[in-house]
Amino acid sequence: MNERYFDPFIETLGRNALEEYQLHRFRMMLEEVLGGNGFYQRKLYDAGVRKAADIKTLNDFYKLPYTTKQELTVDQIGNPPYGTNLTYARDRYTKIHQTSGTTGEPLRCLDTDESWEWWARCWATVYRAVGVTPRDRIFFAFSFGPFIGFWSAYEGAKHAGGLAVPGGGMSSLQRARAILTHDISVLVCTPTYALHLAEVAEEEGLDIADSAVHTTIHAGEPGASLPGTRARIEKAWGAKSFDHAGATEVGAWGFESQAQDGVYVNEGEFIFEVVDPDTGEHAQEGELIITNLGRVGFPVIRYRTGDRVRVAERPSPDGRTFRRLDGGVIGRVDDAMTVRGINVFPSAIENVVRRFNEVGEFAVDVFRRDELDELELKIEVAGDEPETVVDGLQAEIRDRIGIRATVVAVPHGSLPRFDLKARRFKDHRTRD
Repeated sequence: MNERYFDPFIETLGRNALEEYQLHRFRMMLEEVLGGNGFYQRKLYDAGVRKAADIKTLNDFYKLPYTTKQELTVDQIGNPPYGTNLTYARDRYTKIHQTSGTTGEPLRCLDTDESWEWWARCWATVYRAVGVTPRDRIFFAFSFGPFIGFWSAYEGAKHAGGLAVPGGGMSSLQRARAILTHDISVLVCTPTYALHLAEVAEEEGLDIADSAVHTTIHAGEPGASLPGTRARIEKAWGAKSFDHAGATEVGAWGFESQAQDGVYVNEGEFIFEVVDPDTGEHAQEGELIITNLGRVGFPVIRYRTGDRVRVAERPSPDGRTFRRLDGGVIGRVDDAMTVRGINVFPSAIENVVRRFNEVGEFAVDVFRRDELDELELKIEVAGDEPETVVDGLQAEIRDRIGIRATVVAVPHGSLPRFDLKARRFKDHRTRD
């Protein structure tokens, strides 16, 4: 067994051959989609595409219209409960999940047995790239609700081998104890929850840094690609921390390798583009556009993810020919807050905060007072000198980001904790 690649042939294929393979996979999928998917029949017919053979080159593909989450949501509202983006009759589908709804109405996504197996293979690539083997014991610190990330990660573990241990229905303390009891070697959760779990273990005197955990895998938010957050997780757990990216409506599309040098896009199962969000021209940095190739029953074609990414230009450190993204998902295209004329990404603030080991949880609020923008950062601080940390963090934010922030130390445990995606940033100006 090759413990570096899940599919060595595809992951090391030359660029020209890889693009031919992607085009072939897309046309195979499109043949079925145009035969039964009402949503894409209407959308692609309007674009002049009536059969898969109409797409002869990738340039033809790049002329296809984008798909947006809003389109899919409106389609489901108008055609309840699942919309018309279904290639097969409803009784062909065996799994249903939905988006978190953090940016609007939850989107319901259905999978057939075939596409569920495709999800598992995508996750298997994630596991294999970071070195997970049948000798490992994998713990899933999730609630196992309707969000697909829990279930697909668990399903994909069957390809990685090893013992899969679910952590649903447990408190954080019970999960920390279970990790020690089962001699867990791989932890899968959000980066925020990894830090919270470490905090709970420390409060209870549980030594997780000296446990058998050697690998942590994270998704759901950008944290694991931020140097400051990654360093904090690795110190707390005594393990290597890896980022992963995916979306309920798209698939498990990104993974890191053991080299920890950017997030690979899984070009064996998806077609990726990066475009300037304003002009639509292909770019090195911009919005990520994804087409899945193995989810025939619920496809997305040229899907605007809203994720801002930057393509790495340096050669791959481990022989893969898939492209990589510097820093994984940098943030959302629309989540930059303009504070006193400066564009501020939440990930940039988090990266600065995580440089201060004394800071536990934090929260950011932006207000407009007396016609001026104000950014307030609340922090929970360990130690006897919170004022020193406050002053240092204010100076670091000013020097690295270029804005003045009001930093306030608050009591330990007073800020909210998150099992899933953290919601630390609130822009109150939009409510005024």
